[in-house]
Amino acid sequence: MGSTVYADQAHAINAREVTFDFDTVPMHYIPGEVMATHIINVMHLVLPEGERAMAQALAEALPLIDDERLREEVRGFIGQEAMHASSHELARKQLERLGLDVRPMVERVAWLVDRVLGDHGLSGRAKHAWLCERLALFAGMEHYTAVIGEWLLTNDILVRKGMHPAMLDLIRWHGAEEVEHRSVVYDAYMYVDGGYGRKARHAVIASTGLLALFVISGGYLFHKDPSPHKGRFWPLQLASASVRGVVPSFTTFFTEIPRYLRPGFHPSQLGPMDNALRYLAQSPAARAAVA
Repeated sequence: MGSTVYADQAHAINAREVTFDFDTVPMHYIPGEVMATHIINVMHLVLPEGERAMAQALAEALPLIDDERLREEVRGFIGQEAMHASSHELARKQLERLGLDVRPMVERVAWLVDRVLGDHGLSGRAKHAWLCERLALFAGMEHYTAVIGEWLLTNDILVRKGMHPAMLDLIRWHGAEEVEHRSVVYDAYMYVDGGYGRKARHAVIASTGLLALFVISGGYLFHKDPSPHKGRFWPLQLASASVRGVVPSFTTFFTEIPRYLRPGFHPSQLGPMDNALRYLAQSPAARAAVA
């Protein structure tokens, strides 16, 4: 069956060609906000590795999915995540050129992701059970990336702060696609397994794991920052940025759990994706690729 049989399908999820120019991006591309900049930088280090593992798990799940629409969405999701990883890698290389030594952490995160979230060479029932575990975890993580994506699209504080336009476009484009494909991993998990207990367990793991990852990675980047004027005591800078709304409030990782675990919840209930589709239609990087 082709995708056209779905009368309620507003659009297909597809990878978009984008072209970013990071050559003029400074070390602290949110002026006066060192720690907030490094929290955004975590996206260039941690998220691509997690997205790679997520795409691998969905590729393993694809043969188990008979629904043609969901199969199409999974394929589109995998393509989008590959584009996210390559775009963030370009941003990471710019930071390395500026003297931010991130390679040791990138390698450590890649090793950890492979060690913890790889397929482990299992077979039979054990392979299927481990796939369900990973899908449940990634579904929980995708809930938070969708919530953060909506925040990036609707919050103008980074514009008012004078964030470098290329980096602002990068995170808003990424956030918009997170909103666009917010249901895919959840639907794949519900199709392949759907157990509430597994979903609940991994919702807690996803929230605490992502919070720890952002804090630890942000602190690491602050220490590696070679700037002599980066300030002191990064935890206080981080708390200030969160309270002032320069980065999403870290309480989000706890307040979203009840909504995600509510019986009958589905990611489509997070709200309309008009903001996401509108931004994807006008993203400078997407327009540059078309041109």
